[in-house]
Amino acid sequence: MNNTDEKRGGNASASAHVIGPDGTILTPANLPPANTVRWVARRKAEVVAAVNGGLLTMPEACRRYRLSVEEFMEWERAYESDGLEGLRVSHRQPAPPRALH
Repeated sequence: MNNTDEKRGGNASASAHVIGPDGTILTPANLPPANTVRWVARRKAEVVAAVNGGLLTMPEACRRYRLSVEEFMEWERAYESDGLEGLRVSHRQPAPPRALH
């Protein structure tokens, strides 16, 4: 099974730790709490790093943090393209104004 398969749903216990977005070591014990409500960019990046590094599978992360697959994939795309800045809510482009009729 390759890394992409593992990330998407295979065995996540292959890695004991991964390097987080700020250079610290992430382990299952120091991942964001399952009951996290306030999702700052750093916590989102930690979850993405945990999945990409094999600490969690994507289904495990989605279940644990009550995320849809689409939401996780959005985090992953934003982090890969723009790093932590891409995960900040203020970084997102505002919707174009609608014409009033």
